[in-house]
Amino acid sequence: MTIQNTKILNHHFLADMYEDSYFPPHLVDQVKQILLDLCVEIETTKPKNLDELYLLTHTATEKINDLQTAFDEAGSEIETVARDSIGMDFDFIAKAYDYHDADGEKLISPRDW
Repeated sequence: MTIQNTKILNHHFLADMYEDSYFPPHLVDQVKQILLDLCVEIETTKPKNLDELYLLTHTATEKINDLQTAFDEAGSEIETVARDSIGMDFDFIAKAYDYHDADGEKLISPRDW
């Protein structure tokens, strides 16, 4: 399935990370893909409430957690700029799919970055 939401299609994900040479582009691409996969999952399953949405965002967050070692090995880390950029994009995704009451911290609560 391809993404149908035009807000998502027109959004420049992880802009701050792509603009900062501290973050390896191939790893930022992997984070972006996790976010895009989340969008596909939202469109496919159509969560009926915030609890169902949080299940999806938590899975995506855990996949990003799994990339921390790769960032470390590349001389980078998921630090303040990355946390803010990733967190803002999770929030953007929730709002783009009309989950305006989603709590930004709850969206990414299993994060360890």
